[in-house]
Amino acid sequence: MPSGKRWTVPDKRGRPIYLSEERWQHIVEPERHPEMLEYEEELQLTLRTGTRTQDSLDPAKFYYLKAFGDLPDANSHIVAVVKFGFVVAEGKSVPNNFIVTAYQTFMHARR
Repeated sequence: MPSGKRWTVPDKRGRPIYLSEERWQHIVEPERHPEMLEYEEELQLTLRTGTRTQDSLDPAKFYYLKAFGDLPDANSHIVAVVKFGFVVAEGKSVPNNFIVTAYQTFMHARR
């Protein structure tokens, strides 16, 4: 697997998902999503316990979503965008599931 991983966590079904240092720096850049800087643990929790939906145009891309009550700027949810795939390591195909980006958003509660 690619080096430079910051951490890896399993989702609800045990699929490993990692965040690279490069992607983390991309996410928290001032012009992107600097509000995520203090919410790395919540990002991990989003992957572990959040809902998962597949992208309608890219079947290898999934969105993980989880509500939190203490996000800044009236945001209500954290979203993690994850790309699923495989790489060959030592002659074996192994999962290569990584976070592309993550951000906070506001969503109305469903009734």
